[in-house]
Amino acid sequence: MSGHHVKINGEAGYRRLPFSHNNADSQASALRLVLTLFPDWEDTDGNVEFIRFKEGITNTLLKAVKNRQGYTQKDIDENAVLIRAYGKGTEILIDRERETHSHSLLSKHGLAPDLLARFQNGLIYRFIQGQVCVSNDLTQERVWRGVARRIAEWHAILPVNEIIPPLTGTETEAPPSPLTQHSFDARPSAEAINKITPNKLAPNVWTVIQKWIFALPAKSEAESMRKKSLQKELERTVTELADIPNLGSDGLVSAHCDLLSGNVIIHPHEAGVSPQVETVSFIDYEYATPAPAAFDLANHFAEWGGFECDYNALPTRSVRRAFIREYVSCYASHAPLPVDIDQPNYGDRLFNEVDEYRGIPGLYWGVWALIQATISQIDFDYASYAETRLQEYWDWRAEKEGTRVKEGRDLPLREQRWAEE
Repeated sequence: MSGHHVKINGEAGYRRLPFSHNNADSQASALRLVLTLFPDWEDTDGNVEFIRFKEGITNTLLKAVKNRQGYTQKDIDENAVLIRAYGKGTEILIDRERETHSHSLLSKHGLAPDLLARFQNGLIYRFIQGQVCVSNDLTQERVWRGVARRIAEWHAILPVNEIIPPLTGTETEAPPSPLTQHSFDARPSAEAINKITPNKLAPNVWTVIQKWIFALPAKSEAESMRKKSLQKELERTVTELADIPNLGSDGLVSAHCDLLSGNVIIHPHEAGVSPQVETVSFIDYEYATPAPAAFDLANHFAEWGGFECDYNALPTRSVRRAFIREYVSCYASHAPLPVDIDQPNYGDRLFNEVDEYRGIPGLYWGVWALIQATISQIDFDYASYAETRLQEYWDWRAEKEGTRVKEGRDLPLREQRWAEE
């Protein structure tokens, strides 16, 4: 069937389509994309249908199906594809070359569906059959054990040096910011961005945050002060955490960095079968980049609360400990653990490292949301979300430095839940 991997420049790859998806004319532009990729969808019986998904808050995601006569729903889903169109202005936040390269690499290692095509403002890839998780699903033991195993596979199997695309000279540069002229260079060089971790593989999660801070507006005095404050916090956090010995290469693994519920798919199983541990896959690799394993795990735990940041849903210490033991066991089956520590003790050590990282997702997504609040056309209150996530960082910082206790303030709900056994 057309649409399978084609040969490009003598190597297995994906097609590049000279078209774009237009939200104002979604049906027609999506149809042009799929008919270019699958010409037989136009020439055979059965209509082409598009189903819009709404789990994300950044991109447009459409499922394209060909309703052929005599096909079961399973048959239709096996031939379905996903069309993901990038949100407006998101090139400030996301390196699309890196995303495409990551998807292709993941597919090669059996960790992602086949990437079929890249169009001017998005990707087309095979549909993964299964159930898209909601936040409550992540709290179910049979699900979170499956998630722990899949994260471990990512971290253990994917070579961290291969997740970074070959250099073209511009991909790690910050794009010109449409937000405003800021106090840094209008277009910081890769060297300026990578200076935050000069001795580590780049890009990585720290250079990503640096790139985002460079792109923040600084028109007003308040914006300028906030930008300088966030820069200071990034620098001190990198000093404290970036060089802690960890899994992978120089403390970095190939991390997903966006494991919210909507990016976790539970694989289907036979009717009446209830497995003790679900098999899951991850989708949406636009934020995938080298990062400490502890960051990827802490970031996932933060997503148990969903976009609403329901801190009562976060995993307790006992659940996190069990999750991490499941993760370590699976990791060890695919790659060697650090030689200086045995497996049971490594679980305890990683548990403590994740605890140290619990505030960093707040900094990461807080800066991200400050940019989204300015560029996004999606109906979501990014400004409030930014304040909520950044407060998570400040609350963690207050606990780490003991300032909350000294000032006699109550323990915030998120920190209460994180400390609960």
